[in-house]
Order: sequence, then C-alpha cells, then structure tokens
Amino acid sequence: MTVSATESVTAPRTIVDKIWADHVVSQDPGSPAVLAVDLHLIHEVTSPQAFTGLRERGLTVRRPAQTVATADHSIPTTPRSLPMLDLQAAAQISQLETNCRDFGIPLHG
Repeated sequence: MTVSATESVTAPRTIVDKIWADHVVSQDPGSPAVLAVDLHLIHEVTSPQAFTGLRERGLTVRRPAQTVATADHSIPTTPRSLPMLDLQAAAQISQLETNCRDFGIPLHG
C-alpha cells in the first residue's frame, strides 16, 4: 500500500479499543481512567444498594433516560403466570420495580 505524505496509517484497533478511546475523559499514569458513561445498565441484584445510597444522600439519578433496568438474574424459567417460589428473588424484583418507579428509570422485561 502506498501512502502519500498527507495521509497517515493507524494501527488496527479492536472494538474495545475504539469504544474506550471514544469515552475516555482522562487517563493519568498510576490512576484509574475516568470514562464518560452514556448508557447505564442495572439489574435487580446489585442495584438496591446503589438506590439506598442515593436515598440516604438525597440524590437523584442524573440521567434516568440513559439508564436501562432489567430483571435478569432472579427471573425463574417457569411461566410468568406462576407465582415465584424464591421469596428473595421476588423481593429483589419488587425492589427493582419500586426503585425504577421512584427514580423514573425505564424497566424492561
């Protein structure tokens, strides 16, 4: 391949490299990178702790429209018309529904 003086050749990049480069805000040596997050995915298992922290500090979700919630860890494989037998799983899903309603986050599924 011939490259003119005004063109430059860049090394091939993986999709992860491309996404990282498009979202890195700062990356100082010896420190974790700061990334711009444009979509936040949440689920029923670990999000309750985050919502508790927001409530305790009187904070809201900054961009609820850019947050997507799904119940994907505690959903049984049985038909949805049947009651959930795992009470902890049912409580997690119920809490996710409450948190999404309270913070204006779309819940899918």
